[in-house]
Amino acid sequence: MQVRKHLALTDVALKFDDTGAGTFQGYASVFGGVDSYGDTIIKGAFASTLRNNGAPKMFFNHEWTMPVGKWLTVKEDDHGLFVEGELTPGLGLAGDIRAAMKHGTLDGLSIGGYLKKGDYEETEGGRVIRRWSNLMEISPVAFPADASARVNLGSVKAADSTELAEAIEEIESVRDFERFLRDAGGLGKGAAVALVARAREVFAAGGSGAENLEAKQRAELVERIQRLAAGLA
Repeated sequence: MQVRKHLALTDVALKFDDTGAGTFQGYASVFGGVDSYGDTIIKGAFASTLRNNGAPKMFFNHEWTMPVGKWLTVKEDDHGLFVEGELTPGLGLAGDIRAAMKHGTLDGLSIGGYLKKGDYEETEGGRVIRRWSNLMEISPVAFPADASARVNLGSVKAADSTELAEAIEEIESVRDFERFLRDAGGLGKGAAVALVARAREVFAAGGSGAENLEAKQRAELVERIQRLAAGLA
């Protein structure tokens, strides 16, 4: 499933140079805490994705269009995922982000990428995440605790669409559907149609959790996904 996690830049040290772009550093994720979704990320969770995929991209507010800078350093330490980034000199939006950071009005970081079954353990209130399969991007964000900010997956390239398709295939329960809709947000038409098909398949088979859900609730969830697909026609 496609997931994002938000963290305020309370402890981030901002430093700027004469180019007008500037660099900044801090933590994109902190280990051992419990976030607003009830999830805990364990030290070592990012080791494999950084080794296999390298540094993630830098976007603003998860808008996967033009990168606004690059991450010079992305590494784990005992505290969390430490990052140092550089905003792109001469790029208008990067200059706006620099000004907002310097003024203290832009004060969040958010990580985005994919989790697979086996990357985490379910708990009563959320998940314990021990592995992050693919850390795609880290964004400076305006609202670090705002769950309404969503990635526009319609702009994701074909290689990323493969991972999205795999994430949809891993959905096995009503809880999985709810998490997917919360985390993925803006879907392309193809992904939305695939999600509708998966919902019908899971509910018809009585997937995990589905047997405890009233038929009316199942129908409402499928209708919600269908409306999403129709809106992208």
